[in-house]
Parts: sequence; structure tokens; C-alpha cells
Amino acid sequence: MARTTNSDTLPFVDSRYELGMLASQRVRDLNGGAEPVVEKGRDKLTVVALREIASGKLDVANVRHEFVQSYKETPIVDNAEQSLEVESNDPTLREIDAELENSLMDDTAVVTEESDDTPDSDEE
Repeated sequence: MARTTNSDTLPFVDSRYELGMLASQRVRDLNGGAEPVVEKGRDKLTVVALREIASGKLDVANVRHEFVQSYKETPIVDNAEQSLEVESNDPTLREIDAELENSLMDDTAVVTEESDDTPDSDEE
């Protein structure tokens, strides 16, 4: 297929908007190391993703599922602190979140200690 057009891909997707979302997800997959289902050649990954969709060899339902799952992390608001936290199953993100929380707690403790150590102006 020398040139891929929107009309080549429409039998496999519902609309041009969905085509854009699915192609962008497939490019992320290809950037992440997924093997292309069509010959890559010297084409850029966006062209490869569109060619994959137009060929019918790509499991579009799976790419659609990956796209939806990538946006499923939902924010949870903690009423006590009124902070925004993101729920995630990724252990790396949990570790980073814990380190950030600890560093924020350490910074708060330092500010509190500094304010206790400063002499009052009346005592001088």
C-alpha cells in the first residue's frame, strides 16, 4: 500500500476521531517496543500505525482497550487534606509518591524547627 488514506481505514474504525486516538495509541505501543504487523521500511511510526490499521492485520479492539485503560487512572480527593491523589497500580509511581510525601513532610519539619529556634525580638 503506497499511500494510506482515511477511507482505507474507515472499514476498521467508526470515525476519523477514533482513528486519531487509535493511531496515537498504536504509535505509543510502537515507541514502547511493540513489533509492527506490517513492514516498517523507512516510514515514520505514525504512518506505520495508519498502515497497520488500514491493512486489517491489527487487532483494533485490543488497541481500543489499551487506549481506554491508559485514561482509567482516576483522581481521588482526600477530604481531610483536600489534596488530589492519583490511584495507580504501578509500583514505581507509588514509590515516587511515597518519596515525594516524605520529602514534603521533612520540609515541613525543617520550617517548624527553624521557627522554634529563632529568638523573639523582646528577648534581645
